[in-house]
Parts: sequence; C-alpha cells; structure tokens
Amino acid sequence: MRFIPVCTDAGIETLAGIAASIWREYWPDRIGADQTEYMVEKYQSRRALTEAIREEGYCYLLMKHDGVTLGYLGIRPEEQTGRLFLSKIYLYADERGKGYSSEAMRFLVQLCESNGLTSIYLTVNKHNDPAIRAYKATGFKIVDSVETDIGSGFIMDDYIMEKDVSDARFA
Repeated sequence: MRFIPVCTDAGIETLAGIAASIWREYWPDRIGADQTEYMVEKYQSRRALTEAIREEGYCYLLMKHDGVTLGYLGIRPEEQTGRLFLSKIYLYADERGKGYSSEAMRFLVQLCESNGLTSIYLTVNKHNDPAIRAYKATGFKIVDSVETDIGSGFIMDDYIMEKDVSDARFA
C-alpha cells in the first residue's frame, strides 16, 4: 500500500470528493443525515481541508493499492506532546475488512518512531462499535470521554483513545 500526501489544490479537491463519498455512505445510519452533511461541510469540504493543511498543521494522505484509492488518513504531529493525532482514517466500504487499516497503523507507528513521537491518539464516536473494536485490537485504550459542541445544535460524543507506539499489536 502507498500513502500519497495531498499537497495541491487539485489533490485537496479530489480528497474532498473522496471524503464526502465515504462519509455519506458511513455516517447517516450512525449520526443522522443532517449531522453527516453538516460535518462534511465543516470538516471535509475543500475549504475546511485547505485550512486544516495550510493553517492547522494537518497532513492528509490518500491510501492506494495497485493504483486504486482505498481511502484516506488525516494526521497532525504534536511535537510539544510527543504524540501523533490521528484525525481521520476512512476506507471505502468495499475496502474495509481487508487489513488496510492495520497496514495504515503500521505506517503510522513507523512515522512516529522516525519522528520521535511516543504515541498515537484519536477521537472515536462512542457508538462506532466496529471502529472501537478495531482500535482496541491494535493496542488503543480508552483514556477519556468528551462531548464537543460543533455548532448548529450538533454534538460529537466521543472517546479519546491512545496507543503507545511501543505496543506493536495489529489486527
């Protein structure tokens, strides 16, 4: 699998399309269509992704295998805390369950090791049981719980999970 950084305006436009497609497939049954559309616009639109990359220190990577786009990652290294924030890891429905998330996790652990980062952390919806099980299988532990008001009457009800980079378990 290859991880292709998204750096150009055209790449960001492509990423926004991929994100919108995956989110609209995955999230409506879990958080509702209205909140899904709100979050796509707020966090996955071309404007939002451009701002995250250029102003907030995020890096987005397309996940590809044999020339086929599988999904994408969004990360932000935090040198001050020694951690990597895994903001997004999304695969197209047809690509889930094939081990690509585990490959991505190995890539992220190597990235952390080569940059002196000691752990990876993320937020996950408390009702996203498949993701929670997958994260636990690769060594993530629930370390906190947060409710975040994201505007327009919507709340993100998440666990914060963290994985020590030295714990090399993978699904």
